[in-house]
Amino acid sequence: MRTLLTGLTCALLLATTMTSAQQPIFTPYGIVPVLDAYLEALRAQAGIPGMSAALVRDGAILWEKGYGFQNLQTRERATPSTPYLVGDASGTLAAVLVLQCVEQRILDLDTPLGQYGIDIVDRSSTLRDLLSHRVIEGETDFLYSPQRYAQITAVTEWCVPQPYRKTVSHRIINRLAMIDSVPGTDLKDPGLAQTLDEIYDRTELERYRRVLDRMAVGYKVEGRNRADRTEVSPVTMTAAGGLVSTVRDLAKLDGALDTGLLLLDDTLSQAWNPTTGSRGTPIPMGLGWFVQSYNGRRVVWHFGQVANAYSSLILKVPDRNVTLILLANSDKLVAPFQLTTGDVSRSLFATLFLRLVT
Repeated sequence: MRTLLTGLTCALLLATTMTSAQQPIFTPYGIVPVLDAYLEALRAQAGIPGMSAALVRDGAILWEKGYGFQNLQTRERATPSTPYLVGDASGTLAAVLVLQCVEQRILDLDTPLGQYGIDIVDRSSTLRDLLSHRVIEGETDFLYSPQRYAQITAVTEWCVPQPYRKTVSHRIINRLAMIDSVPGTDLKDPGLAQTLDEIYDRTELERYRRVLDRMAVGYKVEGRNRADRTEVSPVTMTAAGGLVSTVRDLAKLDGALDTGLLLLDDTLSQAWNPTTGSRGTPIPMGLGWFVQSYNGRRVVWHFGQVANAYSSLILKVPDRNVTLILLANSDKLVAPFQLTTGDVSRSLFATLFLRLVT
């Protein structure tokens, strides 16, 4: 697959040199045709059955498209409104919620969480430690751990005393009219009926279940791109995973962040800049988002992976006001690229986009 990227270079150079200084590169005569063509080429080479994409600029969707099939058996095509499990990228919602608590001065980024009486394993860790995956004692300052990050679920429930997924629904999903997003695939579980009735009204639950009924099927892709259906166990939404969403809904979240609807500018500035590790050097995370430089420009990003089923990739270039959102129904969008190290340039999908916009 790496050889495909070398074939992109001439096309990328051609696309960027054809764009004048006066003409925005995101017009139909700029990068979009190149991005469209090579996203499809990368998807096909990776064997991903279905993928959805959206390009967001200044808080609005500039371009969107579905590729392949959300269900191979029925031959139902993927679209921008196809719901997928987004995996670890769910953590960006958790970051929004606890940073709102920081803005309200209920929580402090650098106070050990045990001092609040929050019942978590890492009681000596601070909120900054959890959000940035910072390690205070160890061989490295940074260790990406969704299991550790999941403790933010309890931190949020301490700040907002109600079930975590109810806070996600009230403060983010409903507020932003993310009509095709669901806080957990287990909302269809009959065994949870009584519990869920105490959290959601019937109309809201029915809406969530309708979305889950049309969610993309997850696939395990093996040698020669053979795709086998994966049955994913029901997932409860936590700070580290469980969100079902679409590229259109995630574009609404992206726009709300850019316009200051969810967090203050000063808060976003902290979240979207690298955290300092215990040894005094930057680590590849801000507060809930990965942060790095590419061609001299800051890149804010996150990924998600549900093994052998789903994956997601969200890439922002803040000083260009542009974001690419990709969702797929196999893990091949991110699994081959070792993104847990904090370097998104390992991804062919990311590098394609970044070469076009930086």
